[in-house]
Order: sequence, then structure tokens, then C-alpha cells
Amino acid sequence: MVSWRGIYFILTLFWGSFFGSIFMLGPFLPLMFINPSWYRWINNRLVATWLTLPVALLETVFGVKVIITGDAFVPGERSVIIMNHRTRMDWMFLWNCLMRYSYLRLEKICLKATLKCVPGFENSTARSNEFAEKNGLQKYEYVLHPRTTGFTFVVDRLREGKNLDAVHDITVAYPHNIPQTERHLLLGDFPKEIHFHVHRYPVDTLPTSKEDLQLWCRKRWEEKEERLRSFYQGEKNFYFTGQTVIPPCKSELRVLVVKLLSLLYWTLFGPAVCLLVCLYSLVRWYFIIIIVVFVVQERIFGGLEIIELACYRFLHKQPHLNAEKKE
Repeated sequence: MVSWRGIYFILTLFWGSFFGSIFMLGPFLPLMFINPSWYRWINNRLVATWLTLPVALLETVFGVKVIITGDAFVPGERSVIIMNHRTRMDWMFLWNCLMRYSYLRLEKICLKATLKCVPGFENSTARSNEFAEKNGLQKYEYVLHPRTTGFTFVVDRLREGKNLDAVHDITVAYPHNIPQTERHLLLGDFPKEIHFHVHRYPVDTLPTSKEDLQLWCRKRWEEKEERLRSFYQGEKNFYFTGQTVIPPCKSELRVLVVKLLSLLYWTLFGPAVCLLVCLYSLVRWYFIIIIVVFVVQERIFGGLEIIELACYRFLHKQPHLNAEKKE
């Protein structure tokens, strides 16, 4: 049965995202065509403001407990994060971990477009087992077989540009209930506890060849399978690894203050912009125009990130063209 908690959570996130996109990100869209780097700098911080909202709701309102063990994050470090998936919602729960290490404004999620249609972990497990049978690999119970092509591509490209400092391997586990999809959240089925175990690998410890890097990635998933088996068949924590809870770069008091400010800001933000739309015709016109812009660009180009990337490439190509003309 649909729960008021679930309705409140989903609607709060939706309206925050909707009005935030229009009234916080919208005014800076022209900057994308002038200086994409400045636009990205501002965009990252505005989006991170919204990302604190689900963290605040889950922990402060619904009492979700987050426990992080293993290696510490280095603030500001350029890192690729790899993580197992138990549910469709792992990507959102990860924000609870990253906020404690000032990573929210830097996080970018890479997923195949087809994963938008994956209904849940159970069906994905069946597909993973089919993949294992087809390729003569071990069947897993707690993790899915990693698709190593995307991982090796991202790591290789970042290493080529000297934009990678480390790979963080995160194992996520739920000792009690495991909400699989958005529907479970709508029903008010929030996880009671979320455990993250972090292992940091400096970039200079990674294999250099593509084949060895793929094997390295598969090895990490073998370790995850054993780690999760010990977790669920044992005391349902990661203390057996010998690595205790790692202190965040932000104190828990500071994290609490951020969560409370987030709740206050987003609680007031929605009603405030609705009031402005009702009172001022200029705001109403801006509201309608930005919605049309968002819809049209999505239909034509496939997303703002595509336009932003094209602008970045064009503007950074111009100096090279001018230099060639002078020569």
C-alpha cells in the first residue's frame, strides 16, 4: 500500500528537481555558450545543493543509518568509483556516502541507456548468470558480472589525459530490508541501514594493458562476492575485513547542519517560486519559456550535456584554428 512517507519523499525530490532546474540552473544556460567551464563550475555546485536533499530526507526524516568502513577518500581527488548493485536505487544511496567526503559536486554517474529499463536486481541476476554461462564464468549470488568494456574505456581515457588519481572500489550492502525499485520507496520501504566498504587503488597500481585491466576489474567483483557472502552469512557488517569505520572529512555535526539547512532551503524554495509564478507575469513567461527550452533541446539534441560538450569542443577548437591561420 502506498505510504505517506513514500509520497512525501518522491514528491519532495521531484518538485525540488523540477523547480531547481528552472529557477536555479535556467538563468545560467546562456553561460554555456560563452564559457562552458564557468557554466560547469556553477552547475556542479547548484546540482550538489539538490543532491543533499535525498541524503537529508533519508537520514534525518526517515532514520536511515549509514556506516562506512575501509579506506578514506581524499578530498578533491580525481577518482573513478566502481560499485556493485543490489537495487536500482544504489546510485542515490551512494550520495549519503559521498556527501561526507565533499564529493557530491564532483560526482558524475555513467550508465548504459538500456539500464533505465532494467526492472530490478532479480532480473539482472538472471541476465548475469546467462552471461556467465555463455562466457564460461562463475555464477554469482550477491553481485552481477561487471561489463568491463566501459570501465577500461573510462580509465584509459582519463589516464591518457592525466586526469585520474585513483579508483575507489565500493561494496554496498543492506543488512535488513533491500528496497529494489522506486516502487518500494513509494510504499515507504526505506533501508534501515546502508553499509559501504571502500577500497582505494592509486592509479599507479592499476594494470596498463586493456586485457589486464579487464581481469583486474573481474577480480574485484570476485572479492565483492566473497565479501558480501561473509557479510550476509555473518554478523551483517564489514568489520570482519579488519578495517574499521573511517572518519569522514566532514564531522557528523557539520553533516547534520548541512542536512538541516538542506531541508529548510528546499522546504521553502518550492512554495516561494510558486508564489512568484502566481504574482508576476514576467516570472510566468520565464517559467514557460524555460520549460519549452528544456523539452525542445531534449527532443532535438538528447540532453543539455550534449550541447555543453559541443560548445566546449567548439570554443576550444577555435584557438587552434586561429593559430593555424596565422602560421
